[in-house]
Amino acid sequence: MLNHITLMGRLTRDPDLKYTPTGTAVASFSLACDRDFAGKESGQKETDFVDIVAWRNTGEFVSKYFQKGSMAIVSGRLQIREWQDKEGNKRRTA
Repeated sequence: MLNHITLMGRLTRDPDLKYTPTGTAVASFSLACDRDFAGKESGQKETDFVDIVAWRNTGEFVSKYFQKGSMAIVSGRLQIREWQDKEGNKRRTA
């Protein structure tokens, strides 16, 4: 099976660089990706906001050279996480 995704958009906030207890760099940020088409109801282009996690050297690179508003192309894999909220409801996050 192939799991590959490429996104292009602008960072909605500065990357947040943290390190795991073992010293591995992890940068997280959000990417605003405009759709190519307008919505039926509004007639305006819509935007998707995608949470991104960059590991190791890539995370350090993103944290050093990118900030809010920077245009970026992200290539990687899509991962869906399942979790429970405080009320016990099952949730999914991409």
